[in-house]
Amino acid sequence: MRGTTLPLERFSDRPNRTPVLLASAGMVAAIALVDWWTLPYVSLGFLYLLPIMLAAGFLPRVAIVAVCVVCAVLTELFSALGPTGRVSRLIFETLALAGCGLFVAELLRSRRLSLETQDRLRALVETSPAAIVILSQTGAVELANLAAVELLIPGEANLIGQPIAAFLPELQNALRFEGAAQLRTSMQCQVHSRNGETSVAEVWFSTYQERGAPKLAAIIADVTEEQTASVPTHPPGPESDDRPSFNDRQRAVLRLVFAGLPNSGIAAQLQMTPSAVKNTLQQLFSKAAVNNRSQLVRVALERYRDLL
Repeated sequence: MRGTTLPLERFSDRPNRTPVLLASAGMVAAIALVDWWTLPYVSLGFLYLLPIMLAAGFLPRVAIVAVCVVCAVLTELFSALGPTGRVSRLIFETLALAGCGLFVAELLRSRRLSLETQDRLRALVETSPAAIVILSQTGAVELANLAAVELLIPGEANLIGQPIAAFLPELQNALRFEGAAQLRTSMQCQVHSRNGETSVAEVWFSTYQERGAPKLAAIIADVTEEQTASVPTHPPGPESDDRPSFNDRQRAVLRLVFAGLPNSGIAAQLQMTPSAVKNTLQQLFSKAAVNNRSQLVRVALERYRDLL
């Protein structure tokens, strides 16, 4: 969903450029006229901020500063104050108006760029042939493209709010540790569609924090048709008997590796020496047939999730 539009942004949409600039010019003229009419009783120079803020979203920086200089001159021209200190007042008024105008201009430009980036990313996701989902802290689907809907709930319209555990339990496991470091890995697992079909998918996912809550983004590709005779149709799960077994220390280290702790943190938590942690990691790498922590996390999710 596109971010909430601020009130000022509604006026700064590009199709509104000409009417907004004309309205801003009219407001400047009206404020100057009323300021002249009420001289010397009331000074209305502060009202120039409004047309400057409206026009800032369409003007280049130099034009914004020029408009601010004109408004500052008009303020001084119809001011009831004496000529003493007029130059200083003019400088400070110009700086105040220009600072406000430039700030609003940069704010609107940044917001515009952010919304355009979101639109491009949304178009990329929606047209992707791979299923893409974003999960909340509880494992519920927050965002999903059409390919994800067709893969997980074919024939239905809405995947939002559905628990991912019903379709991909392994992704639910990746969200179990709220304090875990960011995970970026891939795995092969079974996908259980709502229509009762089971397929094999390659899943690339990463976890991240949004406002302090863990979330997960995943790309899911159905690879059932690519399976060969040498690759089992059903990837080994926790119940497989042919997987290497781990001792108590190795299981404890594996859990902390999955939680994202560095070697020093694992050593402190398990009251081990750093060298002992290194040795245990090498044993885990050897038994799981992997070369690094990322691969170990992937294998743990595929084959040892009952130990996590």
